[in-house]
Amino acid sequence: MLTLQSDLHGNHLLGALPSHEWQALAPDLELVNLRAEQLLCDSGQRIHHVYFPTTAVISLLSTMEDGGSVELTAVGREGMTGVPILTGGETMPSRVQVQHAGFAYRMSAQALRQHFARSDMLRRLMMLYMHALLTQIAQTAACNRHHSLSSQLCRWLLSETDRVASNELAVTQQRIADMLGVRREGITEAAGKLHDQGLIHHNRGRIQVLDREGLEARACECYRLVRSEFDRLLPRLRQAETVA
Repeated sequence: MLTLQSDLHGNHLLGALPSHEWQALAPDLELVNLRAEQLLCDSGQRIHHVYFPTTAVISLLSTMEDGGSVELTAVGREGMTGVPILTGGETMPSRVQVQHAGFAYRMSAQALRQHFARSDMLRRLMMLYMHALLTQIAQTAACNRHHSLSSQLCRWLLSETDRVASNELAVTQQRIADMLGVRREGITEAAGKLHDQGLIHHNRGRIQVLDREGLEARACECYRLVRSEFDRLLPRLRQAETVA
C-alpha cells in the first residue's frame, strides 16, 4: 500500500491527482517489476489489469496473420495501458508487451472502473490522456506512411529516451526494425549515418543519444506534435488539481 503521494510521481497520470484522489486509489495499486518482452495481454484477450509505468516502457503491438507485428504506440511514465475498459470495452485490440524492463503500478480493471465511475477528477484526467494517446497513434501511422526511415528512427529514439528518462537505450537494431515494421538493414543504414554524424553511438545492443538537439533537428514534425500535445495536457491537469 502506498502512503505518500511522492511514491506515485514516477507516473505522470498518478502524480497529477490531488491528494484525496490518490489516497483513494493507493490501496488498489501494486508496484510490480516487469521483464523485457513480458506479455501482459494478448490481442483479443480480456483485460484483467491496467499498468501505470514508472520506469518500464510497454508497447501496444498490432500482429498479423504471418506472425509479423508493428508498434502502434508505446506507453511509459506519461500514461497507462488498458484504455478500452474506460470506453466500454472488455478486451484489448492489440498485444500489450513490455519493451523495456522496469517498474509499473498495476491495478485490477474492476478497481479502475469503480474509481472511474465515482471520480469526476479521474474521468477528466483519463479523457485528456486518451485524447493525447489517440493523437500519438494517429500521428505515428501517418509518420510510418509518409516520412523517411531516418526521420522515423529519430522520432522513435527521441520518444523512447523521453519515456525512460535517459539518453541510453538497451535495444537492438532488429528490435527497432520490428517496432517500426521495416527491414533491419534499413535501420542499420540509418543508424550508421546518425552515428557518423555524431548524433548517436551504437554498439552491441545499446544506443546512446549524444546530440539531442541535432537529433530533434533531423526528426520529422511528428515527434514535436505529439510531445506538445502531452505538454499541453500536463498544465491542464495541474490547473484541474488547483480548482478541485
